Amino acid sequence: MRFIYKFFVGILFYCLNINLLYADTFSSLSPSKNMKIYFNLSNSGEPYYWLEYKGRKVIDKSKLGFELKGKNNLLDSFSVIDVVYDKFDETWTPVWGEVNKIRNNYNELLIKLKQSDTQRLMNIRFRVYDEGVGFRYEFPQQKKLGGFVIKEERSQFAMTGNHIAWWIPGDYDTNEYDYTESRLSEIRQLHKKAISWNLSQTPFSPTAVQTSLQMKTDDGLYINIHEAALIDYSCMHLELDDRSFIFESRLTPDAAGYKGRLQAPCKTPWRTIMVSDDARDILSSHLILNLNDPCKLKDTSWIKPVKYIGVWWEMITGKGSWAYTNSLAAVQLDEVDYSILPPNNRHSANNENVKKYIDFASKHGFDQVLVEGWNIGWEDWFGRQKDYVYDFLTPYPDFDIKMLNDYAHSKGVKLMMHHETSGSSRNYEWHIDDAYELMNKYGYNAVKSGYVGDILPYGEHHFGQWMNNHYLYCVKKAAKYKIMVNAHEATRPTGLCRTYPNLIANESARGTEYQQSGGCKPFHTSILPFTRLQGGPMDYTPGIMEMDISKVNPNRKTRIVATIANQLALYVTMYSPLQMAADLPENYEKFIDAFQFIKDVALDWDQSIYLEAEPGRYVTVARKAKGTENWFVGSVAGTEQHISNISLDFLDKDKKYIATIYADGKDADWKTNPQSYAIEKGVVTNKTKLKIKTVPAGGYAISIFEVKDKKEIKGLKRL
Repeated sequence: MRFIYKFFVGILFYCLNINLLYADTFSSLSPSKNMKIYFNLSNSGEPYYWLEYKGRKVIDKSKLGFELKGKNNLLDSFSVIDVVYDKFDETWTPVWGEVNKIRNNYNELLIKLKQSDTQRLMNIRFRVYDEGVGFRYEFPQQKKLGGFVIKEERSQFAMTGNHIAWWIPGDYDTNEYDYTESRLSEIRQLHKKAISWNLSQTPFSPTAVQTSLQMKTDDGLYINIHEAALIDYSCMHLELDDRSFIFESRLTPDAAGYKGRLQAPCKTPWRTIMVSDDARDILSSHLILNLNDPCKLKDTSWIKPVKYIGVWWEMITGKGSWAYTNSLAAVQLDEVDYSILPPNNRHSANNENVKKYIDFASKHGFDQVLVEGWNIGWEDWFGRQKDYVYDFLTPYPDFDIKMLNDYAHSKGVKLMMHHETSGSSRNYEWHIDDAYELMNKYGYNAVKSGYVGDILPYGEHHFGQWMNNHYLYCVKKAAKYKIMVNAHEATRPTGLCRTYPNLIANESARGTEYQQSGGCKPFHTSILPFTRLQGGPMDYTPGIMEMDISKVNPNRKTRIVATIANQLALYVTMYSPLQMAADLPENYEKFIDAFQFIKDVALDWDQSIYLEAEPGRYVTVARKAKGTENWFVGSVAGTEQHISNISLDFLDKDKKYIATIYADGKDADWKTNPQSYAIEKGVVTNKTKLKIKTVPAGGYAISIFEVKDKKEIKGLKRL
């Protein structure tokens, strides 16, 4: 008996010691128990965390905290004063999106900290989802910390190995870089080449990259790091210590070099980490949307997806001009009299040309026509002579704003407004009410805004706290006028479209204009869904069918890095409720059978299923059009050809469908024969399996329409 007694006492003492050993380690599991977050303090009171997925460590021990201006840092000397566990499960309906319902289901771990020597309070909140985790810092109301200035946020993401990464270099003012695929250890040596196109790039660490950062481990895990709900804060970059493979946050500075100015109570954006052993889970995740606040607009009935064409590509290719005149006198806008200045005869936004686009849009069922270069000031933009350029109100002499809007409305089409700010945020804010009132007057309900050039006020950056507040100010102001916003050159999205769904799209990455030879690698469109699109939809402006730019502008000997089938597929793989048919109307007339897919493809979806995915290699997705039984499939390939094997088992088992497949032709090649495509039409069911070959930078697109009358399938073969 005495032996048994001693044995159990020993076991109890051992267990107590184990509990004491780990008493300061707090953890939380995801609902499926696949994801587990751990938090602890070091002996010196430094907060740190680590993350496991299915029992495998994904993020090693990583420190948390802040370096502050003029005060003791928020890096160490902390103690835990409270720990709160919570859970949440809801299903919400997006105004538009990839699906009609989104489940927001997580377990939460809130760590409340106090710094012993200063008595300052800082909380760290973790939300653990099945597909990843988000964490943020929160500063409650307190006597010991009011307003404070951030020198640097020191959040770490410690990798467990030398992973493969798809990255663009850190930059405070542009994310329009071509992606590089490399090992983490190779970023330093490849960084100089990666930034070579941007001669004005802000000096940056040679191991700094932007988010969303996509990685893959040697044992097959996919890891994605980004941020969510970027409000009143600076955009986060990541700097890599390539000896330890630890990433640390680097915030965008303000004009004085500081990284943020906060006033308690306040909170930071979420830092997000997604993990899966299936790449499709990264693409289908709604973690970033879920970490944003619910919609704050009471009435969203006026927010509608838009399919549009535009007076744009002819300027991008150099065929036409944004400016009305080449006269240097036009730089002095307060003195200019356009009636006496000679037109350059290349101004694209003229009445006759715009009417041509309106007619084409009406004929083919497009909602809107974007017109760039309609308002005075473009001569000054090219000259960069002033701190401000545009008033967003005054059209050039050859653009009759009332006549053209009346003409468009008579054809069942709206014009889309264009506001190029030239980076002068203050000037735009001064004019914004007048500009939006003008839009309301003439029936514009959507605006494409641009921020090309250095930011004014001087010293501020595109991705700093100042400009992030400006972008959101414009979106909120637009909502009051029932206007949808598509901002170009702005901070990459972080899911704010959930809270403000009139933010219908952004550019914020290298779009179609860079597809001209040398501008993008062939895998570009197969990596963007893993990176740029994680935070929200992109106005990528696809649909180019004349790949040889010299046929549009004889002075430009460049070529689009894509096939026609690839360009069609982008309307499905590059999710956006705002989709442009970017090419010239006359080029669509040449390929009217392929153009049919662009006319047919939906913009809003009830369901999305990622059928195949591998970063930089291929993406294949099927989407069900909202309120219908019709489906659309898109697939894009990267640098290598891809044999796509898909099942249509997502179709209703009791229905038949007519499928039209737009695929790369047998001799298709993006360099030598990009316009080779094949169209095949036939009957499919949920038992149909398809095998389709895609060439490098190629793809395929499929429209699948429910059969409602047996006569529709007469004479059609079964695919």
